[in-house]
Amino acid sequence: MNIVVTDGYTLNPGDLNWQAIEAFGQLTVYERTPVDLLIERCKTADIILTNKVPFSKETIQALENIKLISVTATGYNIIDTNATKEKGITVCNVPDYGTDSVAQHTFALLLELVNGVGINSFSVKQGDWVKCKDFAFSKTPLIELSGKTIGIVGFGNIGQQTARIAKAFGMKVLYTGPNKKDTDLGEYTDIQTLFVDSDFISLHCPLKPGNHQFVNKALLAKMKRSAFLINTARGQLIHEQDLADALNAGLIAGAALDVLSAEPPKESNPLLSAKNTVITPHNAWMSKEARQRIMSVTAKNIKALVNKRPINVVA
Repeated sequence: MNIVVTDGYTLNPGDLNWQAIEAFGQLTVYERTPVDLLIERCKTADIILTNKVPFSKETIQALENIKLISVTATGYNIIDTNATKEKGITVCNVPDYGTDSVAQHTFALLLELVNGVGINSFSVKQGDWVKCKDFAFSKTPLIELSGKTIGIVGFGNIGQQTARIAKAFGMKVLYTGPNKKDTDLGEYTDIQTLFVDSDFISLHCPLKPGNHQFVNKALLAKMKRSAFLINTARGQLIHEQDLADALNAGLIAGAALDVLSAEPPKESNPLLSAKNTVITPHNAWMSKEARQRIMSVTAKNIKALVNKRPINVVA
């Protein structure tokens, strides 16, 4: 079989290997693939591995040999699944690979908001402590998490792991989602109440047609002025100009984001210059351990298709 990886660099920048995939056929790995080269590079492929390269109806129709598109991530909205169904192409993903890593990054962001470790470390290295008249100072207000309320939007595996960490800090957990769960990890509530009552709001829901930019001016206005917003899910869940306006006006205390609506972002993205904002470059998922799980599950997806018993099928 001919296997093509369209954008392999973020999955394997050199610290992993492709041996488990190579076992199934001739492997060609492209670090990145511009859309205008996609058909040319994939035209003889039986199996395509992709992370963020979009496969439109036109692209899928132009590929004659393709049997499997295995997304090296959980989200698969980059694939026109109606087109793959029409051609009988299997689409698989990798569920649950980043639960621990993303929940950990969520709290790395949250702790930067409340402890300002990065800001204070930079200040010290700039010489501020050497010149300080006092033995201690902080460039930002320091906030204790114990007793605070975190509202979690989306209570799948990552949301629940985030709740476990929050409870270890002594926080109260609220959550909302499609269904109330049988759990003692948090208290179920509606989205409006969650935004009103929470000191921290963390997004962990998938992007769907019904929740595009649902975090908008109206919902942000319900938050406490002392509250913080954290997003490690999808950038398109937030109306970015509305959030920037709320931050710049001091309507909420701050935001920490690992995702934006377009990645990499344009220089004009209003959140890049918004006040009290921490932004990381969509790397919550990128621990070596998580990437190794992606590689392993992807190999299992291919093996299962070869054995005519596909797994992790999403379309």
